[in-house]
Amino acid sequence: MIPEKYLPIGTVVILKGGKKRTMVTGFCAISQDNPDKIYDYSGCLYPEGFISSNQTLLFDHSQIEKIFYMGLVDEEESNFKKKLKEVMKNNN
Repeated sequence: MIPEKYLPIGTVVILKGGKKRTMVTGFCAISQDNPDKIYDYSGCLYPEGFISSNQTLLFDHSQIEKIFYMGLVDEEESNFKKKLKEVMKNNN
């Protein structure tokens, strides 16, 4: 089971239909091609990491098939996630 959305930075997942793992690097990303769409996450290929901005992956929580590794969850991450959820709730 995939937990509620906004997984911690550093979480490594595979996307549905994907062949390579992806590491979560950010939240609420907007594509230059479609500025009206806000994606839940930005990420990079794992284990390669961030190579360049034109290779950043944008994806939604619903596209995650499996979690391989959960990123750091601490008080700072928990407080950030609460604020993020509130901001996103107010924008919908």
